[in-house]
Amino acid sequence: MGEAKRKIFVISGPSGCGKNTVYDELKKRIPDVQQTVSATTREKREGETDGIDYYFIPKEEFLKKIEKGEFVEYVRYGNNYYGTLKSEIKRLADEGKTVILIIEVNGAANIKRLLPDAVSVFITPPSFDELTKRIVGRGTNSAEDIKKRIEIAKEEMRFKDMYDYCVVNDRLEDCVDRISKIIKGATEK
Repeated sequence: MGEAKRKIFVISGPSGCGKNTVYDELKKRIPDVQQTVSATTREKREGETDGIDYYFIPKEEFLKKIEKGEFVEYVRYGNNYYGTLKSEIKRLADEGKTVILIIEVNGAANIKRLLPDAVSVFITPPSFDELTKRIVGRGTNSAEDIKKRIEIAKEEMRFKDMYDYCVVNDRLEDCVDRISKIIKGATEK
């Protein structure tokens, strides 16, 4: 992927840390920022568009793409697979976009192995109590799901030191300022 490698950014963090909200604000400040569209084997939901929300791929085809090494990362949740296609990163990079991958910790480690020039940012909450409040405050998760997300978040927090940068999302504006500077610093070299 040549010159475009340094324009690839991985953003990770535990559930409830604000990754998607941070991305939405980054997009307003840096117009060429573009998040990759993930591929999935799950069924398309009402209102979703193939190529916009996800690339919806039958499971057999997804597994063939895994065998061919077409993903930079993928994961299985329940009966469905989710992943980032190498071709998606290349497409965005070829368009001159600053490529953002918002992914979980295991996927980030794989991307750093395959694309060592990618810049990785771990977003962390100001405290674990605050993270718990955010997860509970969503009001969309069952008590069992909340407990599971909190356990996963504890595990994910252990990996923050493997990232190039760790940014605390205490105030959204400050967090976005810090990540904007990281992106601009890496893309203006």
